[in-house]
Amino acid sequence: MAKLPILQFEEKIIETVQNNIVTVLIGETGSGKSTQLSQILYRHGYAKSGTICVTQPRRVAAVSVARRVAQEMGVRLGEEVGYAIRFEDRTSSETLIKYLTDGVLLRESLSDPELRSYSVIILDEAHERSLNMDILMGLLKRLISIRKDSNFRVLVTSATLEGEKVSGFFNGCALLKVPGKLYPVEIIYNDDDSKKNYIEAALKKAIEIHVKEPDGDILIFMTGQEDIEKLVKKLEDRVRNLEEGSVMDAVVYPLHGSLPPELQVRVFSPPPPNCRRFIVATNIAETSLTVDGVVYVIDCGYVKQKQYNPATGMYSLDVVKISRVQANQRAGRAGRTRPGKCYRLYPSLVYNDEFLEAAVPEILRTSLAGSVLYLKSLDLPGIDILKFDFLDPPSYGSLGDALRQLYLIDAIDENGAITSVGRIMSEVPLEPSLSRTLIAANENGSLSQALTIVAMLSAETNLLPSFARGSEKKRKHTPLRLPDGDGLGDHIQLLQIYESWSETGFDFEWCREHGLQIRGMSFVKDVRGQLCHIMQKVANCSMEVRGSHASRERKMGYKNLRKALCVGYANQLAERMIRHNGYRTLGLKSQLVQVHPSSVLQPDDDGMFPSYVVYHELITTSSPFMRNVCAVDMQWISPVFKKLENLDINKLSGGFSDSENDVQGEVQDEIKKEVKVVETSADRDSKIQAARERFLSRKGKK
Repeated sequence: MAKLPILQFEEKIIETVQNNIVTVLIGETGSGKSTQLSQILYRHGYAKSGTICVTQPRRVAAVSVARRVAQEMGVRLGEEVGYAIRFEDRTSSETLIKYLTDGVLLRESLSDPELRSYSVIILDEAHERSLNMDILMGLLKRLISIRKDSNFRVLVTSATLEGEKVSGFFNGCALLKVPGKLYPVEIIYNDDDSKKNYIEAALKKAIEIHVKEPDGDILIFMTGQEDIEKLVKKLEDRVRNLEEGSVMDAVVYPLHGSLPPELQVRVFSPPPPNCRRFIVATNIAETSLTVDGVVYVIDCGYVKQKQYNPATGMYSLDVVKISRVQANQRAGRAGRTRPGKCYRLYPSLVYNDEFLEAAVPEILRTSLAGSVLYLKSLDLPGIDILKFDFLDPPSYGSLGDALRQLYLIDAIDENGAITSVGRIMSEVPLEPSLSRTLIAANENGSLSQALTIVAMLSAETNLLPSFARGSEKKRKHTPLRLPDGDGLGDHIQLLQIYESWSETGFDFEWCREHGLQIRGMSFVKDVRGQLCHIMQKVANCSMEVRGSHASRERKMGYKNLRKALCVGYANQLAERMIRHNGYRTLGLKSQLVQVHPSSVLQPDDDGMFPSYVVYHELITTSSPFMRNVCAVDMQWISPVFKKLENLDINKLSGGFSDSENDVQGEVQDEIKKEVKVVETSADRDSKIQAARERFLSRKGKK
C-alpha cells in the first residue's frame, strides 16, 4: 500500500489531539483520513480507556472502511475492529475501533447519553452534512462541557474548507489541514451540457476510454439505481459486441445503497488479469469508499436528491446539479494509485457559474420529525427545540412541522414533553409514523401483521415488479398475479404478499414466479424478525401468535391493522374531494393530490373511492401523488381533529418567543380552517350521496 499523506502528519495530529478536546481535520481527498486516523489514535494508546468510534454517513462506507482497517491491522472483522449499522452489528467485547453510521451513534446515546463507552469520537466526512451529522455536532458541543475525563476527545474530519465553519461552531477549536491526492488528475470538460442524455454520453465516453486508453478501471457517477441499471445493461451489450481480441476483457459492476452487501464488496476485489472494470455508482462512491485501480472517472454532473417541503408535507425526488465540492470529490477518485483522468460531461462554464460551492445540508431539505423526537427523548435540561444549537439552523416551519407531527401521533403532549409512547418510539429504529403504528397494533392485537407491513416498507428498494406497460414481451415469463389488497389499499397488499410467501415456507421460487426481488424479500424477512425482537424488548410485547386465516377473522385483522395505521399516520390523512378527481390532504397541508397509479386501492360497487385514506408519503413527480395508500374510517380519525384545535407550536417546542406570536397566530388560523371544513360532515355526506346517484344514473344509461 502506498504511504498515505496523513501518515506524514502523525506526530502533529497526536500533539494537537493531546492539547485539545476538539480537533477539526481538513483532509483532502486521498489523504487517508477515513482508514488511518483511527489507527493513528490506536497506536498512541487512545483505545486503552475506551473504544475509538468513527461515524460514517452511509452504511456501505461503514462496512467497507471497517473491513479495510481490519485487513490492514491483520485482525478479524468483528473482533478488534468492527462495525454497526441499522439491523446489523459486527462488534464484540474485544472491539477497540468501531465504525458505525451516525444514526446508530445517535441511537446509542439514548441508553448512554454521555457516550462513556467511547474514549474518542470521530465524525468523519462532516462536509456531507447529513442530518444525523448535524444533530451529532450539536450534541457533542454540549457533551464536551459535561465529560471532563482527560482522555475524551472529539475529532471532526472534512474534505473541504467546510471544516473552518465547523471549527467556528466549536468555539474556534484546533484546525489541522492534511494534503490529499497522491497523483495528479487531468480534468477534461465536455463542450455540451449533457443533462438530457447523460446516460448515452457516459456510455459513449466509457467505450471510448476502453478502446483507446491504457489499462485502468473506470468509475462512472450516475444519479440513481434506475440510471445505473440502464447504463450497466448498455455497457454489457456494447462490450460484448466489441471485436474479440481488439481490446482487453471487461466486467461491469453496479454500486448503490440498495445493492446487497455481497454484491457491493465485489468492487473492492481486484479484477482478473488483463481485464478492466466498469463501476457504475451513485454518489456513495464520492467519499470514504476507495476502489483501488480506478484511473478514469466519468462524472455526469448530477445527483438524485430528495427534498421535503414542510408547508405541504410533500417530498420531491429531483435530479439536480452537484456542487463544486462534490465534483472535486468525484475527480479525486481517479488519482489514488497513479495519474488519472476525470471526464466531466458538462462545460467548465457550468462548473464555475451554475454549481453551488457546497451541497445544501440535509437538515434544510428533509423532514425533522425523527430528529426532533430523538432530541425530546434525551431530556436535556432547558432544551428548546426551536433554539437548539445547529450548525445551520432549520427554518421555524420545518421544526414546527416536526413538532406537529409528533403531537398528532402522541409522541409528545400539548406542552411538548415526551410521552411514554414517544419514549418507546425513540428506541425503535424506524421513522415515527411506522414505530407509532407498531405500538398501536400491539394494543389492538394486530402486531404480527403490522410488523410485516413495516418491514416491507423499510426495504430500501422496490420489491414489486415495476416494468412498464408494453414491456411484458421483453420478459421470458410474465409474473403471476400478486394479491390485490382486497381493494383496501397498498398496505394490505404488502401484508398479503408476505403472508402468501410465508405459506410456501419462504420459497424463493415463489418470488421468482411473481416477479419479486428475492434479495429484497429476504432482507424484509430478516428485518421483520429483528423488529419483533426489538418490540418485545422495548414495549414488553408478548411473543406474537399467528392469527387464523379464516376469512372472517382475517378481515377483522385487516380492520384492526387499518386502525393502527390510522394512529401511526395521523399526520398523513387525506379526504376525498367530491368535485375534484383526487384527495385533499388534511392538517396544515391542504392541497389536492392524486392516488399514485401503482396503487391497488379500489372503488366500491358504486364507483366511489373511500372518503378517507392514509398515505405513507407524498411525492411530486409528474403530479403530486400519495404513495402507499390505505382506506380508513371517519370515526377513527376524529381524535386527530380534536388535537388540532389545541395545537400550540411554541408550547410543543419547550419555549416561547414574542417574536413568533404572529407566525403562531397564522398557524392557528390555518388549523381552524382545516377543522371547520372537516366538521361539515352532514354537507359532505349529502354531496357523497348526490355523487353516487349521478354515477348510478350514468351507469344505467350505458
